[in-house]
Amino acid sequence: MIPLMKNAFIRESKTRKVLSKFILSNAHLSMGEKCFEFEKEFAKYQGRKYAVLVNSGGSANLLLIQSLKNLGRIKDGDKVGFSALTWSTNVMPLISSNLIPIPIDVSNKTLNVMSDRLEESIINEKLQVLFTTNVLGFAGDLLKIKEICKKHNVILLEDSCEALGTEIDGIKTGNFGLASTFSFYVAHHMSTIEGGMVCTDDEELAMMLIMCRANGWDRNLPKNIQNSLRKKYGISDFYSKYAFYDIGMNVRPTEINGVLGLEQLKYIDKTLNKRERNFKKLNRIVKNNPELIPVSTDHLSFISNFSFPVISENIEKYIKRFNNEVEIRPLIAGNIIKQPFWAKYIKKDYNLSNTDYLHKNSFYFGNYSDLSKEDLQKIEELLK
Repeated sequence: MIPLMKNAFIRESKTRKVLSKFILSNAHLSMGEKCFEFEKEFAKYQGRKYAVLVNSGGSANLLLIQSLKNLGRIKDGDKVGFSALTWSTNVMPLISSNLIPIPIDVSNKTLNVMSDRLEESIINEKLQVLFTTNVLGFAGDLLKIKEICKKHNVILLEDSCEALGTEIDGIKTGNFGLASTFSFYVAHHMSTIEGGMVCTDDEELAMMLIMCRANGWDRNLPKNIQNSLRKKYGISDFYSKYAFYDIGMNVRPTEINGVLGLEQLKYIDKTLNKRERNFKKLNRIVKNNPELIPVSTDHLSFISNFSFPVISENIEKYIKRFNNEVEIRPLIAGNIIKQPFWAKYIKKDYNLSNTDYLHKNSFYFGNYSDLSKEDLQKIEELLK
């Protein structure tokens, strides 16, 4: 059977050797210089001013929401629109932060929230924030979405955990909103085993992210900001070691995450190019099968496909065909408001016809650079 992911890392053997050598030769393994170096390199790759490394993509979402609350940019009771086709960690931080989550139906052609549905939702629901998910390495028409959010004074946030490297008009996803989140879980585009990142160009937000990541203290902030905080609150250097300035948490990474991130970044362009080639090759097969519905990607200038979706009104036929041949999964969490946690905490129902359609008529399988020629041939036959 072809698994969702064959290896933990890009260039598995070499990466494991690099990690082993680091662990054997370094006594310091908690968050330190390798983490900070990875943050700088990832910010450079992404084209953002700041990148803040955390222990998971889910933590990245939680940290971002809490930091915006600490700054007063969002507050209890604010309405946050989110992609109805998404993962639990996009919605749960909204609920736990006393925000009101509002699902927005996606397009069943792009799998993402599109601008033609957004403006009506913003006006009718009086949204203060939009937290969009760039599903499976695809994305909505983010240039238009950015314009609409700006017009209505809505904060735009992007979850790009599944879309590292995807581009619209040469602009990477994750660069359209105030901030964006990424995941380096073992099955994602690049792996630090567990790990995540928040990126932004906003200095005030970046400093709050750094402080909030580590319990709300100032240890990792630039010296001038430390001095300003200590002066403001009358805290000496000695007592600053255990001074907490705002609501924080411990979602710190380890040096292991930093070392792995630096190593994986060396190979990222090559592996993303392979993912795009695989996607285009398989998508040509889908387009020639009238039982399957291809994803529309005309608005994307680069497709960093995370996993390949199979969409069909005869989906049971393809589930049976793929079973025991290729490992498959539901399309993320499907319609997220059908999940038990939504029924427990929110209860309210919404008309999400396109997301419902995808919930019932789709699945995905892994797309990654380690798929062999034989793997791709087998998948092609199953898609015909």
